[in-house]
Amino acid sequence: MSLLPVVLGIDYGGTKIAVAVCDLAGSQLASEVVASGGELGAEASFERGITVARDLLDRRAPGAKLAAVGVSTFGIPFEDRVELAPAIAGWENLAMGRELRAAFAGARIRMATDAKAAAQAETRWGALAGCDPAVYLNLGTGLAIAIVAGGHVVGGCHGAAGEIGYNLRSVSDVGLALDQRTPLEEMVSGQALARRASGQAGRNEPLAAADVFGSHVEDDALDRLIAEFVDELAFHLVNLAIVVNPARIAVGGGLVGSWERIRPRLQHALSCGVPFPPELVVAHFPYDAPLIGAVALAVDAALAVSLHETKDPEADGGCRVMLHQDTMA
Repeated sequence: MSLLPVVLGIDYGGTKIAVAVCDLAGSQLASEVVASGGELGAEASFERGITVARDLLDRRAPGAKLAAVGVSTFGIPFEDRVELAPAIAGWENLAMGRELRAAFAGARIRMATDAKAAAQAETRWGALAGCDPAVYLNLGTGLAIAIVAGGHVVGGCHGAAGEIGYNLRSVSDVGLALDQRTPLEEMVSGQALARRASGQAGRNEPLAAADVFGSHVEDDALDRLIAEFVDELAFHLVNLAIVVNPARIAVGGGLVGSWERIRPRLQHALSCGVPFPPELVVAHFPYDAPLIGAVALAVDAALAVSLHETKDPEADGGCRVMLHQDTMA
């Protein structure tokens, strides 16, 4: 039994929660994945993650000091709220920073959006290492990107850099409030694709996004739906690549399982539309980069000793660090 300090990584997703216990080098000692239980509400889902993490610690690192906890989540986490988090009702009202500090007293806490945590993992250990600038595309239940510049994940002044799920879809959207238009994520995401496919005339049962991509190419209706889905994604990715001029775009998330039906049209669009087309690759951690990124946050927090690392995250509106919010118990 080792009593060396350990760290926790927790990834809160819309459909699942993943937890890992690691040593201070980031090597995994144990992990577990459970359903999010989002249908039970935000508090129940959040507490499920806490319970799984505590149980995993007790079973796999009994008696070890918990040095830090890194958390990735859909939405933008702060001490007293989570912004832009529609996947589970009430998630935006969670005082995430405070709740985590209460749950893991004495441990340093760091938080990030799932896409930004994933980009951190890919930049440190994966497909974006040494690429500057670079883009991570999270293509799963939702839709988001993260931009890497100078080796850092760009957070933005309010932590919302890369939230392309809110993009305008046409010129007619200009000047319209969010509740007056259809944002990109409602058309281009795993959840959106499943909803659109299930709503087609003649469908007798709901379809998951994987079912849509797994359909036979001779299913004309679904084939057209996939083409529309990928083309609209490509439209936004090409414009992003023109702005950022990335060396590489790494794609992760659940829909990477259908990469061979997504990649050709995306690659063609980038090759034709971008003056200097970036390399397009599957992420090194295609399905669990947000969890690995959460571990990276925890490792950094455990090893950090400078006063800068312990500054109040709310003091400057979330602009102090390019990647994360940092709180002390």
